[in-house]
Amino acid sequence: MKSFLWREHALARMTERGIERQAVIDAIKQGEVIRDYSDDKPYPSRLRLYWIDGQPLHVVSASASDDVEIVITAYYPDPALWEPDFKRKLP
Repeated sequence: MKSFLWREHALARMTERGIERQAVIDAIKQGEVIRDYSDDKPYPSRLRLYWIDGQPLHVVSASASDDVEIVITAYYPDPALWEPDFKRKLP
């Protein structure tokens, strides 16, 4: 079973944005990886897209190990900045 390490930044932004921890956990477990940041240090990270009641949620996290996922940030993507499927940023 995976445990989650919550960065202070992630928790602050989640509170500001009204995003619950369970939604982030669900996004990490079930969301679609839409971007892979394999060069990130100290751990490679991923951007995931997860839908909650028709609303897109983006979560960035990194796997510290097979058992530990570090939650970096979570946000509701701005439709003015993303393609309609919320998988790619607009040019």
